[in-house]
Amino acid sequence: MPKAYSLDLRERVVGFVEGGHSRRGAAAHFGVSVSFVVRLMSAYRCEGSFEPKPSGGRRHSKLEPHRGFLLARVSETADITMAELAEVLHAATGTRVAGASLSRWLIRNGYRYKKNSVGKRTRSPRNPKSPRRMANPPPAKNAA
Repeated sequence: MPKAYSLDLRERVVGFVEGGHSRRGAAAHFGVSVSFVVRLMSAYRCEGSFEPKPSGGRRHSKLEPHRGFLLARVSETADITMAELAEVLHAATGTRVAGASLSRWLIRNGYRYKKNSVGKRTRSPRNPKSPRRMANPPPAKNAA
């Protein structure tokens, strides 16, 4: 991730533009992009500060506050679909979420769904466990 420009540079750019120079002129003078100067001046005029916005960090799931509710529903109804679970969550808490988001959240929390413990019907017919055998064996070669 790129590093933010220093506060010193930001302060000098703001001072240059506030001193009557154009934004394009400030970009050329300080060797930065025009879009940086435009966004910096916009933020400075709106917020009164030229501090960089925080970067990085961990994004938290909006499903985490509903952890107990979701895990209770999954344990009550083991065969609930993600769409049904999303509807139940919306009806109970007002939180809208896609089924795919619920699926990823459940996988991150250690829930995996297999059809049965043996693993039958979980393999693709194109990728069986053992190689297929031919129905009719090839004819024997005649030694003539």
